[in-house]
Amino acid sequence: MTPEIPSAARSELAPGGKLRVGINYGNFLLVLKDGPGGEPRGIAPDLGRELGLRLGVPVEFVRFEAAGKLADAVKAGDCDVGFLGAEPQRANEIAFTSPYLEIPVTFLVPAGSPLRSLADVDRDGVRIAVAERSAYDLFLTRTLKKAQLARAQGIDASYKLFVDEKLEALAGLKPRLVADAEKLPGSRVSMARSRACSRRSARRRRARPRRNTCPYSPTM
Repeated sequence: MTPEIPSAARSELAPGGKLRVGINYGNFLLVLKDGPGGEPRGIAPDLGRELGLRLGVPVEFVRFEAAGKLADAVKAGDCDVGFLGAEPQRANEIAFTSPYLEIPVTFLVPAGSPLRSLADVDRDGVRIAVAERSAYDLFLTRTLKKAQLARAQGIDASYKLFVDEKLEALAGLKPRLVADAEKLPGSRVSMARSRACSRRSARRRRARPRRNTCPYSPTM
């Protein structure tokens, strides 16, 4: 049975009487192409609809093409909640729930590459292409000690950078890297099984930290 939502939680999460849910179309694991009627589809939109249902308010989706732009909107209060990778760089200004999903860190490496793990990747002389301000970018920025990140605007641009500059690795979502590997004979997708980027719902952090009032279980 769904517990009754306190009015304070409803006022805090949807102060305008509707829930503005920010979604990132750049992460195709969470947001798919829109349905025939233009409605967003995928894990993140479904979670947003469920949250609105539990709050008893209508849902309005606010669309973004990159995680960084969604994070900016959450921080600015241009949407009430969003679905983002929880990284310390964001947590100073964004309040996160418990994780509802963890995505392993994966790399695409060219034919003949000796790189097979995150430890192998984090070496002097290794250059890694990554979509700028994505969760992967933030995770690798705080994790890597020796390897160098080469940032590009978006997933497609990071792949082009990897190929054009003959970089040692490309960081990204596994399904996309598997598809990219089919275009590069001999290339291989390598997964850092012990590391993951966690995905959580997020809202603007208030001036005074308050107890998390997001009324849904991350396991739903």
